[in-house]
Amino acid sequence: MSEPTRLLLSPDLLLRAYAIGIFPMAESREATEIHWVEPTQRGIIPLESFHVPKSLRKVVRQQRFEVTVDQDFVGVIDGCAEPKEGRDDTWINPTIRRLYVELHRMGHAHSVECWREGKLVGGLYGVALGGAFFGESMFSREPDASKVALVHLVAILRKGCFRLLDTQFVTDHLERFGAVEVSRDAYRERLNRAINVTAQFDPEVSPEVLEGVLQSSSHTS
Repeated sequence: MSEPTRLLLSPDLLLRAYAIGIFPMAESREATEIHWVEPTQRGIIPLESFHVPKSLRKVVRQQRFEVTVDQDFVGVIDGCAEPKEGRDDTWINPTIRRLYVELHRMGHAHSVECWREGKLVGGLYGVALGGAFFGESMFSREPDASKVALVHLVAILRKGCFRLLDTQFVTDHLERFGAVEVSRDAYRERLNRAINVTAQFDPEVSPEVLEGVLQSSSHTS
């Protein structure tokens, strides 16, 4: 379900929307209208059953990328908005960009960045509210960069006692990590429980916490 909005959008309005299970999207980078979206089937990755493919575990352990958190939010959202092979357009228009940059400045939106030789080569961003994290978008300029960012995000969320990782939709790519669809009603129940939890988005993740994510995944291979 989606409908265009002409309301004066603000970061506070955005947070209230997330709290009831809806999120904004634009039809394209050039679109002037924003649509509120509430899928009948919602994508989530259960944090307790997050799966890291064996080949990716090797990449993470090799420390192929330097991983940072909240060091270049603008660079990440711009990376997510840029065209790529098989996708000439995105839903991140100037209004969406402005709102999420403001949410980042308020401490509600976060990014995970992957770097190689000082260049940003991948990452993801999303919104934290209580014990829920709403993943918005990810990008890669090198193979596995966004995947490594996702592994680090899950380590942060587990450490911080988050209860919900919302992916909005399920793709073949996300299914590899354990993403599943739940009904709208089931999602709302999970969301209501999660946003009332006190959680902490702490960017400092020890090697032991990260290894714990990889080890738990190895048991489900």
